[in-house]
Amino acid sequence: MDRVGWPGRHADRDVTTADADPRIKGWVQSNVSYLEMRAPPDRPPTVAARDGVEVRRAVRPTVSFYRYLYDTVGGEWTWAGRRLMDDEALSATIGDPRVEVNVLWVEGVPAGLMELGRRSPFEIELLYFGLIPDFIGKGHGRFALDWAVDRAWSHRPSRFWVHTCDLDHPNALSVYQKAGFVIYDRQRNWEAVLHGMTPPRRNGVAVPDSEIASSPNSN
Repeated sequence: MDRVGWPGRHADRDVTTADADPRIKGWVQSNVSYLEMRAPPDRPPTVAARDGVEVRRAVRPTVSFYRYLYDTVGGEWTWAGRRLMDDEALSATIGDPRVEVNVLWVEGVPAGLMELGRRSPFEIELLYFGLIPDFIGKGHGRFALDWAVDRAWSHRPSRFWVHTCDLDHPNALSVYQKAGFVIYDRQRNWEAVLHGMTPPRRNGVAVPDSEIASSPNSN
């Protein structure tokens, strides 16, 4: 199975040219799992468990609102790729009609991000998925993921795929598998660690400073 570019943490960015970026403190290796669905899951359509919980697509999201979502959802999990994009490049990316920025709302408050990439005519990628920390552990994650799955399959792709790594939430891999995704590949990858970012954790355990390299080309 061919892999489609760098994992989404480095979406739209070539890490081999990023060494001189002053925002980057260092690099840490991650173990990436690629997962896919080849058919929609056999279950009823997803509905919210209670009133006040809904998903809306941000059709033309502002850069400031998107950065709030991305930085807040991914702040604990070393999400750096979109932080390293300037406003013009980010605006062009999230304004692309083939990119769906879907927002989970709980009683009028933004609670999560489910971003779908439909740039391939036959495949859809779950580019980014996660909850704002205040809403983790309250039952919203499964609804949000099932909603994203249903939304992706409504476009009738041949494949829906996602990747996660051991720097993500410790339950991320099992949550994707319970939703119906199946692992089809694994690899190692370099992730940027930015100044001021929450220190990376691998499987929930802090990564030692000795494992943070000065370059993604380190041995």
